[in-house]
Amino acid sequence: MIQAAYDLLIGPFVEFEFMRRALIGSFALTLGAAPIGVFLLLRRMSLVGDAMAHAILPGAAIGYLVAGLSLGAMTVGGLVAGCLVAVLAGVVTRNTLLREDASLASFYIISLALGVTLVSLKGSNIDLLHVLFGSVLALDDNTLLLLASISTLTLFVVAFIYRPLVLECVDPGFLRSVSGAGAAIHLVFLCLVVINLIGGFHAMGTLLAVGMLMLPAIAARFWCSGVATMIGVSLLIGMASSVIGLVLSYHAGLATGPTIILAAGAIYIVSLLIGPHGGLIRQFAPQRHLEA
Repeated sequence: MIQAAYDLLIGPFVEFEFMRRALIGSFALTLGAAPIGVFLLLRRMSLVGDAMAHAILPGAAIGYLVAGLSLGAMTVGGLVAGCLVAVLAGVVTRNTLLREDASLASFYIISLALGVTLVSLKGSNIDLLHVLFGSVLALDDNTLLLLASISTLTLFVVAFIYRPLVLECVDPGFLRSVSGAGAAIHLVFLCLVVINLIGGFHAMGTLLAVGMLMLPAIAARFWCSGVATMIGVSLLIGMASSVIGLVLSYHAGLATGPTIILAAGAIYIVSLLIGPHGGLIRQFAPQRHLEA
């Protein structure tokens, strides 16, 4: 029994270095993604994360055309493209009748189509799959260092702007009345979203990068209501999803990135059903009434 559990859960990580690298990379990605995903959820910007994930694709594709599958070139290209789309969406929102979600949706569709076209100009179908779905089992030292750096930077910056972020989620009008830093905080937060999506892009690809941001955070919402607690629970869910997804993909021969996201999705569905804060079963189950 113990040996079977060891072979199932621990053996793959002990025997194969690529599994250990994938686990470390997934954990590093989760460390940065947990707080960002929670604040995206609380600020009602969940779909903005998805739009930004696709917005980095043209820049990464240009980096690919220039230098191939180069970590540095694709990272810089994705960072520039993501920040550019965020700024352009803001300019369009402030100077036209479109709301931010509509302008981001427009740029997201254009960015996705442009990125896929650019990759197709030079690369093969394998390269396109690498860009769209990532290669979490092929993380090298430089990529792991990038993921760790992004997570470290994210945690430090979130700790520094934590109180304004929470206040903006609760009462943005009050924040504007007592401080003029609301716009700067929003811009810094969008930059954090972009760099975490770039980290997710290298591990999960552009189509799945947002999954590690949003699914653990959404699932955590059904288990707790405090911001700090939600971040902690989201972190645990993300790490559990990484372990479950890696183990399932190894034993069943499944694609690793999608399997990790499916594991997070399964935890979300369980949370949706039985979570104590708004879960479906708890809502529809008969409640006990206080007796005199």
